[in-house]
Amino acid sequence: MNMFTNFATAALMLSGGTLAYAQEAVWTLDGLETPESAYYDDARAVLYVSNIAGEPAAKDGNGYISRVSPDGEMLEAQWVTGLDAPKGLISDGATLYVSDIDRLVAIDIEAGEIAETWPVEGAVFLNDTAIVGTTGVYVSDMIAERIHVLTDDGLAVLAEGEALQHPNGLNVFDDKLIIAAWGRDLQDDFTTKIAGHLLTVDTETGAVANLGSGEPVGNLDGLEPDGKGGWLVSDWIAGGVYRILADGSHDLLLDLNMGSADLEYLPDRSLLIVPMMLDNTLVAYRID
Repeated sequence: MNMFTNFATAALMLSGGTLAYAQEAVWTLDGLETPESAYYDDARAVLYVSNIAGEPAAKDGNGYISRVSPDGEMLEAQWVTGLDAPKGLISDGATLYVSDIDRLVAIDIEAGEIAETWPVEGAVFLNDTAIVGTTGVYVSDMIAERIHVLTDDGLAVLAEGEALQHPNGLNVFDDKLIIAAWGRDLQDDFTTKIAGHLLTVDTETGAVANLGSGEPVGNLDGLEPDGKGGWLVSDWIAGGVYRILADGSHDLLLDLNMGSADLEYLPDRSLLIVPMMLDNTLVAYRID
């Protein structure tokens, strides 16, 4: 079974075509190549965008990172190249960490070049990244259902198993990992029999728990705090962005095309930035 062959084509067939955006975009940036994740570097006032530029699991060397202004201007289309299918992005200020199928890559931001890579043993489909205080860099493996952590001692598995519900997006709250789960019982076309919801993982013990009621929401991808105690979360398969509260209740904020991926939120601008993976665009919306 090869879940990744003709991934985008299968996804478009599932969607039944292209849907119209329900909300007017503040800006749209075209010309990206399968953009998966957007991350804002506040100190440098720049967005980094990961471009898969091909199949999401192909080791083809086509992947790269773009630099984009928060106003939607392309600053440098291929800022860092030499990646395969880059996805999740996180930074400690000096280093940008990137998940790349079965390795974690460190980019020296000032130099604009790859500084180090760590092969992740047993990895199948590394996805999002997060940093929790000084405890390490975390990366999810959506297919293998694992959370890995990189510390000064190297890489280790923090949590694994069905309780993770095919973990995708990662973020942090009160020194706990928050996980946007894709769902249970993954099918060949990347749908699931049971939709995902938000989870928490204890970074000390690896214990997994529901965030709130555990009510199914969707095939969840990116998540960012909304600044009001809730989370802004994208649904890749259905297309759209939800606000999910601490009790697990949720409301659909944006009705988008399929492929709405690992988003970023700029609270000082009330600006939500969504990579539209199948449309090859980056789109910004005003969120109150």
